[in-house]
Amino acid sequence: MNGSFQNRDYWEQRLRTHFSLEGVGYLRLGRQYNEWLYRVRIPVFDRVTETLPIDWPGARILDIGSGTGFYVDRWKEHGCRDITGVDLTQVVVDTLAKKYPDCAFVRGDIGLPLERGTLTPGSFDAISAFDIFFHIVDDAQYAQAFRNVASLLKPGGWFLWSDNFIHEATVRVAHQASRPLAESEARVREAGFEVVRRVPMFVVMNYPADTRSRLPKYLWTALVSPAMLSEVLGWILGALLYPVEYLLNRFMKESPSVELMVCQKVK
Repeated sequence: MNGSFQNRDYWEQRLRTHFSLEGVGYLRLGRQYNEWLYRVRIPVFDRVTETLPIDWPGARILDIGSGTGFYVDRWKEHGCRDITGVDLTQVVVDTLAKKYPDCAFVRGDIGLPLERGTLTPGSFDAISAFDIFFHIVDDAQYAQAFRNVASLLKPGGWFLWSDNFIHEATVRVAHQASRPLAESEARVREAGFEVVRRVPMFVVMNYPADTRSRLPKYLWTALVSPAMLSEVLGWILGALLYPVEYLLNRFMKESPSVELMVCQKVK
């Protein structure tokens, strides 16, 4: 699909208005509920990265779609000292360059051929792209993004990314495309990756995109609707659901919502 949607303009405007976890997350659900959603991501990220055979303090990291710097903080907590962020928007690059003077940030579109001199091919040990690739609505750019990631990684390097990985035909809205798991796996393998692992990022707290039935979607909307009414209700709802989500993430192998996929570059 080659639509007319202007990804960069959309995110530049959105983040200039909402430079927060709400702005990079689920906008309608407010700041407090989104902060709980991002708390859920931390133990999932930690459990996955702790199993990888990498000396994190000595690793070179590239974070795609750095947004407010949430995953820059995660990598720093792992002891990583060499971190580069790339983002579609200038507002992110300018803001994070001030927030993290010891890191490098460049503006770029991972779905387009890489501009010479912006990022060095074959120089990164691990690349993260969380909740980014489903915002690449153009199919050709989606495939190009995986080729770009592969070109930037060292042989044996790791690619950690999250998506909805649905088990039906692609579902599209203006700024998002939820693609079938089979298509996503095909694109990563074509780019030279092996799929190593896939784990739930959310089970109940985020939208259940991976279901053919409308009922779970209606029930989820009813469940989170208090967060749309006030920040206080959003905080209470997040606090109640977080321990449930934490436990489900530890024990479920599949989820109807966002999942994290671990890939390794094999060629």
